[in-house]
Amino acid sequence: MAAQLTSVIPRVVALTAILVLGSATISFAAQGQFATPATSNQVDVAPPKLVTVPDVRGQAYVFAKGTLEEGGFAWRVVGSVQGYPANTVASQTPAAGTRIIDTGMPTILLGLSQNGKYAQEGTPENVSPYVGTAVKFLRSKPVVNAKPAPKPKAAAKPKPAAKLKAKPAAKPKPKHAARPPAFAVAGAPAEPLDELTLPARARRLEGWIRAHPKTTNANVGHWLYQHEWIATGARFGWWHGAEALEILIRIDRQAQRQWELGKKSEVAARRALAAVRDKSK
Repeated sequence: MAAQLTSVIPRVVALTAILVLGSATISFAAQGQFATPATSNQVDVAPPKLVTVPDVRGQAYVFAKGTLEEGGFAWRVVGSVQGYPANTVASQTPAAGTRIIDTGMPTILLGLSQNGKYAQEGTPENVSPYVGTAVKFLRSKPVVNAKPAPKPKAAAKPKPAAKLKAKPAAKPKPKHAARPPAFAVAGAPAEPLDELTLPARARRLEGWIRAHPKTTNANVGHWLYQHEWIATGARFGWWHGAEALEILIRIDRQAQRQWELGKKSEVAARRALAAVRDKSK
């Protein structure tokens, strides 16, 4: 009997050791499984592109539209005063200098004041010739785990004053050639001398439209805006307006050939040319 117990004991001890090791392995695997950190699915998003709203207050409406178009903005007139070229921009929303998200063509709201010296003739243009987009503001994010302000450093020893060099004399600004008006219109804004002359603008538009054969909103909007600038400037009596209108009529014919539109614009240009020639006599 004692011999039998002696032979069984080693087997029992070995079996117990195997069970203990197996239990420890399972426990370690479970701990490793639950201790594995979860992977993050967060993706860094690039900050949106921002644009600055230009200041067009105080400008004649015909000039304000040019400033907005060149800056990549659309516009819409609000209030009781309509969008006639000589009216003045009295207010704008958003305010000048505001940083907004570039949504494509953010729409600026313009409030106008009437120019009583200029007749409100024709059809007012109260919206941009191309479709605008919504105005969106960038929301500021709360600061998380802000670092404490650094301790002030000891004041640095003052450096010896540097010798001032004489500034070179400023170059005189080039004088623009005189542009005598063809006739005077009460209340009409003076021709801006820092802009292209009407004939030069018309010739540039003629080359531009030939280089843009596709009918897109951007192309049509650019042509319509330049068309209005030239026709309006000519009606204001600006320098060589009749010459510019003759080029403009050719442009309108070109638009009809390649875009299948422009008949109304040609009619408007011909009426403006007849009025300019009549006032220039």
